Amino acid sequence: MLPTLERFALTGKIILVTGAGRGLGFEIAKALAGAGGHVILNGRDAERLAAAASRIASEIGGSTETAPFDIADSAALQLAFQSIATKHRRLDVLVNNVGARNRKSLLEFSDTEIRDLVETDLLAGLFLARESARLMLPRKSGRLIAVTSIAGTLARADDAVYPTAKAGLTGMVRALAAEFGPHGITSNAIAPGFFATETNAHLVADPVISASFEKRTPMGRWGRPEEIAGAAVFLASAAASYVNGHVLTVDGGTTIMM
Repeated sequence: MLPTLERFALTGKIILVTGAGRGLGFEIAKALAGAGGHVILNGRDAERLAAAASRIASEIGGSTETAPFDIADSAALQLAFQSIATKHRRLDVLVNNVGARNRKSLLEFSDTEIRDLVETDLLAGLFLARESARLMLPRKSGRLIAVTSIAGTLARADDAVYPTAKAGLTGMVRALAAEFGPHGITSNAIAPGFFATETNAHLVADPVISASFEKRTPMGRWGRPEEIAGAAVFLASAAASYVNGHVLTVDGGTTIMM
């Protein structure tokens, strides 16, 4: 058995993190690079990804590269995985972090809006996992990690489609755990609670909304983006070698409150 600290090391691992340009995705990518992995940062904005890679290099000296493409674009996704296969000949870890948000009543959604949200938040996760598994199966080793949400198990009015997609991700994680577990590939998820990311800045700045969220969380505050990182490092590492089909909730205790 490896010494304790070495069990969390990701030295030499090839890791793809989607939505890595900012927020939770950036913090996950930074932590995985800090643990020794070579992290491929994905997002749609090439300039933002370049800035994120530069920041990781300057702050921790981590090894990264960028892969700007839209995960909801099947053709672009296929080309990206062909590039990974050609350059690295393998993929050790996938962190599917991208998630679009659109809070409103189901009656206000158009058919196109529903399809677009489900395409990005659920179907793209399936496509990413499928292509990642193709690169992992020959080595009989790999980690599929999806970033879902506590909204995958909790619901509220006027927010119908996002929780539907996130609940689907939870089902996907469990199905893939059963399908790929016999081949040495684990499948798990991280379910964040209320985090003070750039996307949530307007909610954090609203005193009424912010106070409501803080009251619902036993720790009495929003999560800091960097507080998601440990969960990702754990699930990607040898320390989680027997963790499969699990959703690791990181929410300050929100989901245990009555």
